[in-house]
This record gives sequence, C-alpha cells and structure tokens, in this order.
Amino acid sequence: MKALILNGPDQKFSLESIEDPVPKKGYAVAKVLACGSGLTIQHVKKGRITANYPIIIGHEIVAEIVEINDENTSLKIGMPVTAYFYLTCGNCKWCNLDRETLCTNFNGYIGRQINGGYAEFITLPVQNFIPIPNNIDYKNNLLEVAVICDAIATPFKVIKKGRFISKDKVGVIGAGGGLGIHMLKMLKLENIDCISIESKEEKFLECNKHGSIFSVSPNDKDILNKVIEFTKGNMLDGIIDFVSSKSSLELGVSLLGNGGRLLTLGGSGKNFVSSSSKMLDKELELIGSKYCTKQEVKDSLDLYAKGLIKPMISKISNFEGAETLHHDIEESSIVGRAGLII
Repeated sequence: MKALILNGPDQKFSLESIEDPVPKKGYAVAKVLACGSGLTIQHVKKGRITANYPIIIGHEIVAEIVEINDENTSLKIGMPVTAYFYLTCGNCKWCNLDRETLCTNFNGYIGRQINGGYAEFITLPVQNFIPIPNNIDYKNNLLEVAVICDAIATPFKVIKKGRFISKDKVGVIGAGGGLGIHMLKMLKLENIDCISIESKEEKFLECNKHGSIFSVSPNDKDILNKVIEFTKGNMLDGIIDFVSSKSSLELGVSLLGNGGRLLTLGGSGKNFVSSSSKMLDKELELIGSKYCTKQEVKDSLDLYAKGLIKPMISKISNFEGAETLHHDIEESSIVGRAGLII
C-alpha cells in the first residue's frame, strides 16, 4: 500500500510503498477513503507532541472494513466506519462508565503509538472502529464524515460538560481554528449566544458567519467593556479555551460572571493565576475536557445524519499535496478543517 511516513519530528513526509497491514487477533483492517488534517496531528509532525516514529499520522477517517480477525465483533466486510482516536481497554471503571478518555489502561493514540489514516489501509482494534449509520451518504461527503469523530464530537462533549443551555452567553478563545469554528456551530445549534475571541482578525468574518455574534481580539484593550455591553453587565456564563495559554486562561477567568465555567481544551501545560476569592465569590468552575467518548462520536454522527450540523471543510488535498497542506495548518491560514482524499 501507499502511505505517508513521518520518520521523525519536524521532517517532511515520505510517500512510500509498504506492505499491507495484516490484522492480529482482535483487530480489523479497513481501506481508508479520506483522513482529516488538523492542528493535533500537525503538532505530531512538528515534534511538539511525541510519537513512535516512524509513524503514519492521522485519526479522523472514513473507511471500509476489508478484513477482520475477531469472532465476536459486529463489524462486517464492506461496512463503512470511522475511528475512535484513543486506544482504551474497554474494561476498566472509566470505560464501563462511558468515560473512555480517563481509561485506567490507556495505551495511547491512533497516529502516535500505532499507525493512522495517512495510508491506503489501516489496522485497528475492532473496538476502535465505529460504524457509520446507513442514512449517511459517506461516499459523496468523504471528508465531512471523516472529521465528525473529532471536529464535531469534541465540541459536542464540551456543550454537555459545560452544562450550557439556550441563551447562555459563552466566549470561545481560538474560535477560528479547526475545533473552534465547529464549537461555534454547535453553540449556534443549541441556541447559545457566543462571541469569538480570536487573535487573527482575518478570521473574524468566518467566525461571525458560523455562529458568533461578534469577534474580538484577545489583545483588544476594550474587550472587557465589549463583554460587559454584550452581557448587559452580567459577564459570560462560560469560556471555552482552545488555546489554554497562561494569558488566555487568565483572560477567560476575568470575563466570567456568577456561576461561570472555564473549559480548557488546549495543551500548553502552562500554569495560570486566578484569585481564589473571586472564584469563591462567583462560584466559578474550572473544567478540563479532552476529546470525547465513543457514544459522543455516535451522537455526533446522528446529528449529521439528521442534517443538524455540517463540518466546514476548507481545503482538500492528496498524498502529494500533504506537505503544503500541513504548512498551511502550521501557519493557521485554514479556517475549519482540511484533509486528504486517499
């Protein structure tokens, strides 16, 4: 099969012909039709996130099952599937509670610890393949369907974790990114009033188009007054921070009103400072939210099947154009998601 091999951090892809994968016991093989491209896998390419190099990156896939080595799975040959990003055990306390992101026996990620979707075929544990419902026309919407398992399912989880309800007022930091723009779409779907806090002003128009009432730079000296005016002095019910730097988290706390929730999804690993008295007086909540559960992937597929949500795909490429595509991702010039047709 053909595959894009990443031989080390911050290296160019190597398009190679390698042996087709053979499924070991409990695994299946699928023919990859498309794979999403976002900042998470670009971090792996640049070496900001570690991986078992050489590696095939990519986890947002749409594929068709071609081989199965498991007698107890419901998977069938020819079945269309997407993938669950985390390699979990399925048996621990957290997996049994449908909170797989906290799996006690977590084994890593597709595209970091085992090969991912930038290839013609992929082999995964059978439990990591999630069937695509029959009422989804995946063949004519390859990349839209491929990215649902992260770009839609992750924001879907955020709505639940933040307990946001209709007419709440929420700010999204990093709203112009691949997850941020879909967060706006999900908030709009739930009738939640949201604003975009985005450092790249050239992305304001797209943010406003996809659900934001207005957009503002985090460096705008008047941001506090704009939020006061927007909320009629009550401040925000929630901040969803896809950047999660020291400055963005501290900004987020400063914009919250009584009972406000700060949800962090970024991975900068930086400490930030907040007043304990302010958190106490306002009963503020700090909530971590990473990826999603398998059920949330299924629920997101159902939303798409019903026509309630549609991923934004702004750039499509192939193996030969992957290097240029990832350059654009690195430069933050892509709004929404991009991906490869395999």
